[in-house]
Amino acid sequence: MLKLTDVMVADELKGLEGWVKEGDSITKNYQFKDFSEVLSAVNVIGELAEDQNHHPDILMYGWNKLRITTSTHDANGITGRDFKLAAAIDKKIGKTE
Repeated sequence: MLKLTDVMVADELKGLEGWVKEGDSITKNYQFKDFSEVLSAVNVIGELAEDQNHHPDILMYGWNKLRITTSTHDANGITGRDFKLAAAIDKKIGKTE
């Protein structure tokens, strides 16, 4: 998998609401109504990650917030795999902070 250029990353980000580039990763914060909803979202993301064999960093914080960070370690940066996972996550849980 080839690492995307900054221009390519910026172009891909235009199609994803709330995702931003941070270093060699893309990240997004989500907010839910309660802790239980956060836990459910983590399980959904876990299933998507397993299906795609591409695993993001998942940070639960506060009592109702979630931060997802993804990059492709083999490529030392952001690839199409990260955008594919981000789009799948948004489709399944879609809440933005």
